[in-house]
Amino acid sequence: MHHRATTSRRTLLTVTAAAAAAAATGATASAHAGASGDRRLHALISRMSLEEKVGQLFVMRVYGHSATAPDQADADANLKEIGVRTAAELIARYHVGGIIYFSWAHNTRDPHQIADLSNGIQRAALDGPTPVPLLISIDQEHGIVARIGEPATLMPGAMALGAAGSRSDARRAARIAGSELAAMGIRQNYAPVADVNVNPANPVIGVRSFGADPQAVARLVAAQVSGYQAAGVAATSKHFPGHGDTETDSHYGLPRIGHTRAQWEALDAPPFRAAVAAGIDSIMTAHIVVPALDAAEDPATLSRPILTGILRERLGYDGVVVTDSLGMEGVRTKYGDDRVPVLALKAGCDQLLNPPSLATAWNAVLGAVRSGEISEARIDESILRILRLKAKLGLFRDPYVSHEGVDRAVGTRSHLAAADRIAERTTTLLLNEGGLLPLDRRAMPDLLVVGADPASPSGTTGPPTATLATALTELGFTVAALSTGTAPSAARIDEAVAAAAGKDAIVVGTYNVSATSTQRTLVSRLAATGVPVITVAIRNPYDVARLGGQRATLATYSWTDVELRAAARVIAGRARPEGRLPVPVQRADDPTRVMYPVGYGLTY
Repeated sequence: MHHRATTSRRTLLTVTAAAAAAAATGATASAHAGASGDRRLHALISRMSLEEKVGQLFVMRVYGHSATAPDQADADANLKEIGVRTAAELIARYHVGGIIYFSWAHNTRDPHQIADLSNGIQRAALDGPTPVPLLISIDQEHGIVARIGEPATLMPGAMALGAAGSRSDARRAARIAGSELAAMGIRQNYAPVADVNVNPANPVIGVRSFGADPQAVARLVAAQVSGYQAAGVAATSKHFPGHGDTETDSHYGLPRIGHTRAQWEALDAPPFRAAVAAGIDSIMTAHIVVPALDAAEDPATLSRPILTGILRERLGYDGVVVTDSLGMEGVRTKYGDDRVPVLALKAGCDQLLNPPSLATAWNAVLGAVRSGEISEARIDESILRILRLKAKLGLFRDPYVSHEGVDRAVGTRSHLAAADRIAERTTTLLLNEGGLLPLDRRAMPDLLVVGADPASPSGTTGPPTATLATALTELGFTVAALSTGTAPSAARIDEAVAAAAGKDAIVVGTYNVSATSTQRTLVSRLAATGVPVITVAIRNPYDVARLGGQRATLATYSWTDVELRAAARVIAGRARPEGRLPVPVQRADDPTRVMYPVGYGLTY
């Protein structure tokens, strides 16, 4: 029988506030303070109904820019997918412990709106029978995965930071990014990526990884953990036990990793060990099969040998374990949507992220506890971890944010300047025949910029050709721009060749060039004009192996404005290229041979 306390919300918050002090002091807290903090949290758990307990385990998406008054289309989408109209109704019905923001769910229009949404969500949470603040999360990795764009500061992504190789830059980037998220009420970031990208064909990780060297990745993961958590945001290393060596995207299928146990220890484990040693607050699971770690071949998210046996017992991790999205195909291939959340909890997960049907998942967990398949003590363990994290983050003390706080932290001049300086140190020069770069604007003033224009990760920057053209114009060149796309047509290639006539140099933005890509034809046709061609790989640095005829090649690892402006400064000689490849570039005709090794990079 669960009876509710009759204390007012204010009293309850006062009672639980002290837990924050105990948890926030981390390892230095005395055993006594920790125990008293836990006692208060246990008391809070004992007041919860079973429905409230089950709710605490879920982190859910919700459409709309407002917790109580979303646009009609968003209210309709919520009704269709979740059976409620608003975030406030979602919290009242399901008592969810967390909400994840997405740009496509219209949660992230602008910083003041995001802060207001966060406050509305917290108000709804504290209006419940047992008031518990929510943990609001996001995928703001920076680089190619960002849900909040300008005017927030966009930092270089992981592989760019890997090219810079600087722990202090990685820490600074995370600290700035974290301080901006915290100001908007977002206190858990699903970053940094701890996957070691040893497979150039990886379709889902790639430049989201710091690189191919496990020790280098481990150092930068630890640096970002300390940066985010110093800013009051829970960092989340992902995707355990390591998603770096896959050729399948777990959004659409179930990848298999063929590493032996020894290979896993040497290649995949070091960044996660480093994250645990750095005191990381949360770790996200991968929907991948690793037969060497679990003979049953269950996805890691649902694998007790992997999550409890290795992560908890071998690596000694006692923080929050969050699943990757339960809507991804990789976790749904073997079991139904009603079994997945139950199996995830039995495997050792604490937070269940974004199930396709919340009603199905929530009722399945409720049913599993009622039937005795999962003990109430087991879910209390997970709830305690979640509440400890909320207490450590100070959410019991004060879950709200303000517009003034947003204005003090988000997209400030000093943050934007730091992003530019960090980006400059990431740009990597792979080829520079005859010392073509840097270009002299007096000797070679007329430039053509062509290339791929993928959509901005955050919906607020680019397109890359326009960004490069604008940046080079500001640096004193006369620039014409032509978007040729990721698969330029014969007519568009002819147009680019015609536009090259009389130019002093051509800058081509390339994007994940494949063996059959017409981007190869574009570059070779432009090179045949005799005008010097400079290629800029705006995503994967492997493009250079599939292109011929260019005189110079740069890698930027991302096409956000901050990286492209840095590349323009390098082309113009206003900055020196300092980046070094964090992954090897193999020859296209013989992948067993390395064309450019890890650590390669020219300068001037």
